[in-house]
Amino acid sequence: MAAALAAPFALNGAVKMANSTTSQAYLDGSRVKESKTLIADLCRQFYTLGWVSGTGGSITTKVHDDSIPKPEQLIVMSPSGVQKERMVEDDMYVLSPSGSILSAPLPKPYPHKAPKCTDCAPLFLKAYHMRNAGAVIHSHGIESCLVTMINPFSKEFRITHMEMIKGIQGHGYYDELVVPIIENTAQESELTESLAEAIKAYPKTTAVLVRNHGIYVWGDNWISAKTQAECYHYLFDAAIKLHQLGMDWSTPTHGPIQSANGVLGNVRDAYRPTKATKIASENGTEPLKRCIVLDIEGTTTPISFVTDVLFPYARESVGKHLAATYETAETQDDIKLLRAQVQEDLANGVAGALPIPPEEAGKQDVIAAVVTNVEAMIKADRKITALKELQGHIWRTGFQNNELQSVVFEDVPEALERWHALGIKVYIYSSGSRLAQRLLFGNTNYGDLRKFLSGFFDTTVGNKKESKSYVEITESLGVDNPSEILFVTDVYQEATAAKAAGLEVAISIRPGNGPLPENHGFRTITSFSEI
Repeated sequence: MAAALAAPFALNGAVKMANSTTSQAYLDGSRVKESKTLIADLCRQFYTLGWVSGTGGSITTKVHDDSIPKPEQLIVMSPSGVQKERMVEDDMYVLSPSGSILSAPLPKPYPHKAPKCTDCAPLFLKAYHMRNAGAVIHSHGIESCLVTMINPFSKEFRITHMEMIKGIQGHGYYDELVVPIIENTAQESELTESLAEAIKAYPKTTAVLVRNHGIYVWGDNWISAKTQAECYHYLFDAAIKLHQLGMDWSTPTHGPIQSANGVLGNVRDAYRPTKATKIASENGTEPLKRCIVLDIEGTTTPISFVTDVLFPYARESVGKHLAATYETAETQDDIKLLRAQVQEDLANGVAGALPIPPEEAGKQDVIAAVVTNVEAMIKADRKITALKELQGHIWRTGFQNNELQSVVFEDVPEALERWHALGIKVYIYSSGSRLAQRLLFGNTNYGDLRKFLSGFFDTTVGNKKESKSYVEITESLGVDNPSEILFVTDVYQEATAAKAAGLEVAISIRPGNGPLPENHGFRTITSFSEI
């Protein structure tokens, strides 16, 4: 009898947990109290930063409890219309995960307003539900407002090569940070759908700017959200100051803002169609492209360098690299990726695939199996993320030890510099990892060329022979029309996929490149000087 009663109790544990979080005892408990106090403390700090003055802005956090999955944790939110620097824990609202109010503050005497939950609540819930956030900050900081006004037609804020970009989740110094901008409305709640659309359209973003208004920033927890909010405001302030100096914050060198006719005398002209662009449009000729996306192998770099230098180096060094770095988190992640790929290969009957034993089998057995699979993958020229990640880490060691120096065609450095001077942003899209791409262009026979590049794409955005990959790149670059992007590659299937996505395409004809189908229909170039 006892066993029969115990079973339903165990099966309904999740229900019991949910009910316990909505009990009065839990609402009055230490976890909720700590979250309320935290928000009051942060509001006072953000008030001094100018982010929440005039009762503007708002903050929310999940009630952290290790025994409860994050989606089921309660939510604490600051109220609307309360002086942020004078907030106390009793001013806070407590909401269920779905957004229903579980606890509200008591009214205060005149001149205080009647209590009201923040108008940002529906927007906060979107970040919680769509990104599994642990905390969200809404700031009215002047930097986040002004940066949306510099170019009133832009739908994005973009910046690259700034140290504080490293404080934004998933970004590094060389990456281009892209923050979507949505248009303001009279009522905060009316922003809900446009914010949700921006979150969906920009899967890598952790923030959304609202023009003439402010910013919403979220993170896995309150520390992540606060850290990122501080970094965003720093970067916005830097962009504003660079703009005042007539400098372009969105390019790697942050040099003078350029037009097709050279350095602009008035920074406001940076956002007007240039005379050259207008004439080209009127005459029916091709205007300057906003972006150029380049393949590497057979386009910027001889195929022979990849096949005769990089691949053999990786193949010969893989065992030594794994043995020397086996205990590191990076190498363990590489092995996990390869193990998952091999399991998929075995299921699909891929030739050369050999099971990689679990970690318990011992270091030597695991390494031996990984080496065998990697050699087979390299021999088959597999364009898979698991292989490319490991190769990138091996090549990094080679470049650091001066055992490798990358090669680019002689017309590449001049073209990159010329395009950069014209204000055209150049990106790389290669099957090699982003790390490998940065290493290649940072250590060329012509020096470090990364200052001319605005970003790197690899197979994490998709297979290079699938059109949806180029749609993803187009959305990331934020152009109004995919035809504003020129993609240059030596591979016919890649050219076809990019064209299907609406990009302009040119096929690179270089020594050692493979033949093209007859009547392929694409423009061909033998040098970047033709672009």
